[in-house]
Amino acid sequence: MKLSDLKNTRWTLDHPELGTGPVSIESYRSPEYFLQMRDKVFKKVWMATGKRIDEIPKPGDYFVENVDITNDSIIIVRGLDGIIRGFHNVCKHRGTQVVNQEYGNVKGRFTCIYHGWSYGLDGKNVLVTEKEMFFDPEKMEADLVPVAVDVWKGFIFYNLDPEPKESLLDYLGPEILDLYDAYPFEQTTVLVSYKANLDTSWPVLRDSQLDGYHLKYLHRRSAPGFMESDDSPSRHAWDFKILGKHGSGSFYGNRANITADLSKAAPIATLASQVGQTIASDAAAILPVEQWAKGVNPRRSESWFFDYLYIFPNMHIVFLGHGVYIVHKMMPGNAYNKASWSARYFAPPVDTKGLASRWSAEYMKYSLRDLWREDGNTTLGAQKSIDSGVFKRMYLQDQEILIRHAEKVLNDMVYT
Repeated sequence: MKLSDLKNTRWTLDHPELGTGPVSIESYRSPEYFLQMRDKVFKKVWMATGKRIDEIPKPGDYFVENVDITNDSIIIVRGLDGIIRGFHNVCKHRGTQVVNQEYGNVKGRFTCIYHGWSYGLDGKNVLVTEKEMFFDPEKMEADLVPVAVDVWKGFIFYNLDPEPKESLLDYLGPEILDLYDAYPFEQTTVLVSYKANLDTSWPVLRDSQLDGYHLKYLHRRSAPGFMESDDSPSRHAWDFKILGKHGSGSFYGNRANITADLSKAAPIATLASQVGQTIASDAAAILPVEQWAKGVNPRRSESWFFDYLYIFPNMHIVFLGHGVYIVHKMMPGNAYNKASWSARYFAPPVDTKGLASRWSAEYMKYSLRDLWREDGNTTLGAQKSIDSGVFKRMYLQDQEILIRHAEKVLNDMVYT
């Protein structure tokens, strides 16, 4: 199949509720909107931590999830019974944070450093020091405040609503569960991880990973010619799907360019892709495309580069092949023009005894860093333009449909 076989396909026209006109940028520039978004979205929906259950494998293993937009700090911990739970990182005595390290392990209990109050891994208070000196200690609210936590395909999610309106699986919806159920997430591990705090609004940052339109322009150096098609030069997408609040996209890749010998123009990149897994490696080398999960490369095209799945509001999974993917977690900061970005590259474990594979993995760290810096740098200038008042609305083409859809989902929640 060729891109030109899509002829006059316009995905946006299949969803008349999205419209085709200019898109408001109120969510990108308004402090008032930011507060509404905090209360009606980020305090109410399921959000991804971007971390997996294998990162806290033993009882007592925990990590802390800081949610700047709501001023929350959450402990995610594996209990003695193996169950993963979440609690607000708040001692019920004086409000001191119970733990301060991002990752750690405790031997059966958390102990507040301030006055020694202790809590079991189930959140129950097990010690109030000098208890006899309190007045009515039996009536005190002494347990940690729980946070709803659930898991999909090994990824840990949480919900700040004390009584979530729906389960995580209901929130994701049956289409996502069906399309990605067969993907081997559990066979991968984190090989690269970067974080950044950026002076940009969360919607600007979110949009940076919601289209593939920019790749053949912004990433000319890091992905040279990877998405350029002589057959249909104005197209770069094979498919888009609206999946409730979420969405997915599948993108063309010029395999001749992706796997070409670029040793003269990019000798290090070429060598790394030949001896290990990089974005220029053969995506179908591990398993034939026909056996991939239904949601990945749905056209089963040999001319394919990547897919992404956007799970509203803060998770982007970029599929580079069977068992190789990137997870972006994008969160608002503590003001409308602040945001944080965590980017993590997952793949099968590297053969630590093989020098070539270890070297290729190290190369991948720096090549991804450079690619992500290209994305991040554009967000800073965009926010300055928005705050200047010169830029007032967005004009989106058909292949930016998921930006249009994400804004509609957001606005529907904020204005309802």
